[in-house]
Amino acid sequence: MQMNRRFLTRAICGLAAAASLALPLSVFAADEAPDAMIKRLSEETLGAIKADASLRNGDLNKVMALVDTKIMPNLDFRRMTAAAVGPQWRQASPEQQQKLQDEFKKLLVRTYAGALSQVSDQSVNIKPLRADPADKEVVVRTEVTGRGDPIQLDYRLEKTPGDGAGWKIYNLNVLGVWLVETYRSQFAQEINSKGIDGLIAALSSRNTANQAGKKS
Repeated sequence: MQMNRRFLTRAICGLAAAASLALPLSVFAADEAPDAMIKRLSEETLGAIKADASLRNGDLNKVMALVDTKIMPNLDFRRMTAAAVGPQWRQASPEQQQKLQDEFKKLLVRTYAGALSQVSDQSVNIKPLRADPADKEVVVRTEVTGRGDPIQLDYRLEKTPGDGAGWKIYNLNVLGVWLVETYRSQFAQEINSKGIDGLIAALSSRNTANQAGKKS
């Protein structure tokens, strides 16, 4: 289950740019446009990360708190995990689905911790939104500039109904590659070989190795 580390670094830095460190999403979610949301969250978060050396150094307690309190509320993580697992998600039991979400989250958190050290002088430019006001799913296209070449970073968002209604991210694209689809191809190999429990075991093993400081 190898992954291009450069791709992951850019992808998780993108998630960092999409998370709010200053204000809860619910304050704005009811009537905030999706591109305005991404712009606000990007500016707030990049500024906060640049100011917090412990986050950039990968302090796992701070990273976990960041993910739990700020990033997860901005994601439809169940949809993200289901899409990464693919058709077999529907055959998984509720317990298996929860374990998949838990292990997938741990995998992203560890990668996120390593990627934060790459945040320095980046800024995010939001491109004009191509969507109808009535659309329930949109793509917000951005460009991250800083050291090196500009990075294309696009977000897929859905408008969720009911309590906490607003826009939530369920996929992101780095330089033309969608994060969920990248994981899906890897997860499919495990599922085809050993089933859902095999995928859970592989993710758990990788997370344990990462925690021990091993390269996987």
